[in-house]
Amino acid sequence: MSFLVILLVLWVEKFSAWRLRIQQDGPWLEQLRRLQRGSLQGAPWLCLALLVLLPVLALGLLLLALEPLAYGWLALPVHLLVLIYSLGRGDLQAALGPFRDAWRRADAQAAYHVVERDLALQPEEGGELLKQVQGHLLWQAYQSFFAVIFWYLLLGPMAALAYRLLALGAEHGEQPALRERAAQLRHAFDWLPARVLAASFALVGNFVAVSRALLHELLSWDISAAQLVIRAGRAAGEMPEPILGEAGVDTLDQLWQLLIRAAVVWYAAYALWVLLV
Repeated sequence: MSFLVILLVLWVEKFSAWRLRIQQDGPWLEQLRRLQRGSLQGAPWLCLALLVLLPVLALGLLLLALEPLAYGWLALPVHLLVLIYSLGRGDLQAALGPFRDAWRRADAQAAYHVVERDLALQPEEGGELLKQVQGHLLWQAYQSFFAVIFWYLLLGPMAALAYRLLALGAEHGEQPALRERAAQLRHAFDWLPARVLAASFALVGNFVAVSRALLHELLSWDISAAQLVIRAGRAAGEMPEPILGEAGVDTLDQLWQLLIRAAVVWYAAYALWVLLV
């Protein structure tokens, strides 16, 4: 059923706007704010347990109740809704559109302001700005899609939901202690899928360059998932030195194609696994 759910998710992403309707974070964020300002503001672990563990356990009980009914097919819409909700927020390609236009015109000043306004980054000067956007593309694609799909295929919708709720807590938490705890748990969640994606980049890109860039840090716990994915993606895509104009925009297209090829490898590997098992 998982493979069918993945195909349906791709269809929803491509041909409908359901994701925007399903990804309603308002009620959860309101509970986050209420707990942080209430009597539990000094207990970040308990807040996370209530905000993450309780919804995940409730989902598990619902799936357990639906599993014996209609040969388990009643659980399919639940899988689909949870997986769509667990994907990243926003349209990455659309968000990059204004930057691409400004960079294509060789208008570095406009590109700087667009990055600050649309991508919520602290932009850097000169050619480093393009590297920063390349990194943003790779990281957002990873945390929006690859990490969620990895945990869904490995452990099911409960793990995918837990990943997204931890990401929301790390991003929207008002208290530093809660953000830090959520980020710690998310780092643990990111350790394995980030390395699987880096290996996928090596398979579909420049294997030797990825090996040189990451082999000595591949098993390191200290390197962040963002650093690992960005370095692996840039090495696999053989990114040239940043340059204004159409050539610079082309590097974003090359990285996007690298991501698509990596996704195809994941789908093919999972399809083969389903056939063999």
